[in-house]
Amino acid sequence: MTIRKEQPNDYFTVENLTREAFWNVYRPGCMEHYVLHMLRTDPSFVSELDYVIEEEGKIIAHIAYAEGVLRTEAGTQRLLLFGPVSVLPEQQGRGYGAQLISFTLEKAKELGYPAVVITGNPDYYSRFGFESASKYGIFYEGMDPTEEAPFFMVKFLQDAAAGTIRGVYSDPPCYFTAPDLVEAFDRQFPPKKKEKHPGQLE
Repeated sequence: MTIRKEQPNDYFTVENLTREAFWNVYRPGCMEHYVLHMLRTDPSFVSELDYVIEEEGKIIAHIAYAEGVLRTEAGTQRLLLFGPVSVLPEQQGRGYGAQLISFTLEKAKELGYPAVVITGNPDYYSRFGFESASKYGIFYEGMDPTEEAPFFMVKFLQDAAAGTIRGVYSDPPCYFTAPDLVEAFDRQFPPKKKEKHPGQLE
């Protein structure tokens, strides 16, 4: 197993991997592969933290990072976020995603980023040191500051940053896309059936 930087000739393979990993998980079909495709050419993309896991010559997992915007009383600053994190379905549950997250969080710390935010399952991400962002006065755009939002979390990479960064956070615009653009992009991949499952968000 090798953790290495993603290369341009990996792009289609990784987008297909992402599609396989998210297909019918949060909605019928998925949009994460298109988000990744758009992210790579977006100013928010952090190429230094774009990594894959390769095993026996096959890419089985991938992680991408971007810079979101935190609006504070003093102005704006960049905060790191990651996702999508993708693992081939047949390789899920073996710790590959956790290895990528831990490896790249350490790289992000070395690069000097103060903190990383993530929207996800607190039970999973707490193992990496993520805590509720509202505890530190960081709120997701559109959130009611008076309501608990345990799914929006932060991990401080530099000790001095904890308690000094406060404000309203926004994801990069490329993380939001129109269904018709996803449909058009998806036609270049092998056909897959969209299915509605219990527990999907949409």
